[in-house]
Amino acid sequence: MIPSNNLREGITTGTCAAAAAQASVRWQISGQCPENVRVDTPSGKTVCLAVIQEEFPACGVIKDAGDDPDVTDGCEVIVRVTLFDEKGDICFKAGEGIGKVTRPGLKVPVGEAAINPVPRQMIEKEIRYCVGDVGAEVEISIPGGERLAAKTFNPRIGIEGGLSILGTSGIVRPMSESAVVKSLKTYLSVAAAAKPEYICFVLGETGERRMREWLTAQKKTLARVEFVQISNYVGLMLDEAVRLNVKKILIGGFAGKLVKLAADIMNTHSHVADGRMETICTFAALAGAERAMIEGLYACRTVTEAEQLLKNYGLEQIWNPISDRAAEKCRLRMGGDGDVAVVLLDESGRLLGKSRNTEAITG
Repeated sequence: MIPSNNLREGITTGTCAAAAAQASVRWQISGQCPENVRVDTPSGKTVCLAVIQEEFPACGVIKDAGDDPDVTDGCEVIVRVTLFDEKGDICFKAGEGIGKVTRPGLKVPVGEAAINPVPRQMIEKEIRYCVGDVGAEVEISIPGGERLAAKTFNPRIGIEGGLSILGTSGIVRPMSESAVVKSLKTYLSVAAAAKPEYICFVLGETGERRMREWLTAQKKTLARVEFVQISNYVGLMLDEAVRLNVKKILIGGFAGKLVKLAADIMNTHSHVADGRMETICTFAALAGAERAMIEGLYACRTVTEAEQLLKNYGLEQIWNPISDRAAEKCRLRMGGDGDVAVVLLDESGRLLGKSRNTEAITG
């Protein structure tokens, strides 16, 4: 966990939707709309949220992003749960302001409502707790969501018509840059003080989990490594590692972010720079890809989509040289005084590529 920075945490749209779904079901069971509900988030925190009574049986919850500058802050997430008489699955429907997935490569199949897997699991958990294994349809709406979505990267990645329902921890941690960077530096200082054999930089909780799983599968001893979540601030944290005399760093996680390092992009936030497809196309060309292949790769909106094309073209081997170049750029950022390895994973945690010095760092 990142040390406290005195900024107020918020809740994800996924947590709002899970709370509203619970309220909708409870209203149908008891005949009375609850004033508030409690939801257990994947992070382990329990939140109590006020419920807005909409047209039966729809219920709403206001998204509170805390001190994080979030485009959905203050929006109402409305959920209408339709319960069926027989046992069955829970399906999801995009209501007003919720986008639909139009391109492959995202966590949700094409044609589905843009409601990510963890929020779906949270919603299903709340419904199952109340009514068991009956079938249900969950319709989620965010009034004004289509207008707000234009301010996000949804249109670029193939989500059209509105916002996404997001969240992996259920909690929004404030992302005020100066406060976050200060906290991350403290985080790294604490990790360095433990004098591990190496430090593993990961961007967030899901990346850390996947890297732990990957290292365990490689029979690496996790007791010798300290994991540090660095958000998007790769370059700043490498600078801090130099200041703290940290010499051995493994950077691991999803290629969708970390491929940018090979282009010397040291802040991986989408608002700072992209360059993902340009980087992939360059390495594909160096590996002998024909123009038609490169044009297909360049048209991809997500790295996951590009991964599949590379597999189709028989060019999966380019992930290793991309990893090598990313590691080299990171070493240069440290003035050539550190030893940095890079591991690239796909969204399921499968290894795509790793730099040649990975074994030397991880032992």
